[in-house]
Amino acid sequence: MNILIVEDNRELAVEVYDFLCNAGYICKITHTCADALEEFGSNDYDAMLLDLGLPDGDGFEVLQTVRKTKSKMAVIVLTARGELDDRINGLHLGADDYLTKPFALTELSARLFAVIRRIHGFTLNNLTINGFVLQLQDYKVSFNDNPINLTKKEFDIFQYLVLNKNRVITRLQLTEHIWGDILEVNSDSNFIDVHVRNLRKKLDKHAPIDWFETVRNVGYRINE
Repeated sequence: MNILIVEDNRELAVEVYDFLCNAGYICKITHTCADALEEFGSNDYDAMLLDLGLPDGDGFEVLQTVRKTKSKMAVIVLTARGELDDRINGLHLGADDYLTKPFALTELSARLFAVIRRIHGFTLNNLTINGFVLQLQDYKVSFNDNPINLTKKEFDIFQYLVLNKNRVITRLQLTEHIWGDILEVNSDSNFIDVHVRNLRKKLDKHAPIDWFETVRNVGYRINE
């Protein structure tokens, strides 16, 4: 999952960044309202961890702008402002959760996973697609209880396509989602196609995968 951390306390931002990256997330840090909105507008994120006390404005302004776009992105407010009115205001403006500082990183991770799971409409820690089972927290895939050995990137691609099943996902979207900031990678290279080809080979050994479609000159779609 791709996470945008909006936090002006640089030490805390790095601490959260390191913890979530070690947990398998792709993260980007911004420190201001302006940078957060620019990043949100140019890249595809699954969740935003949003501080309220930012140097150029209030985090609630960022939250309002995000929700006006009708984005499905999860937003968890992280703040030292624990007053009831602030919490209620944040939830009314569209925050999915509210965590008061100081907080345990393990609690943040649990809340983040729960929110993303709820937004994508699944209630367990597993995703299923045409007989294949993805164990999200363990990065494992199986078919009829037979494990399938995927690399981290192959798992991330498969998971993202399954979460967006029946939708065409472009190569650019996959690149941005799996590798982070699209400006930092060469989007013209064929590394997405290489990973998808390897993923397909591994899945096809267990069952026909005609539901894993290539949309010519665009990207990929998983149909159910």
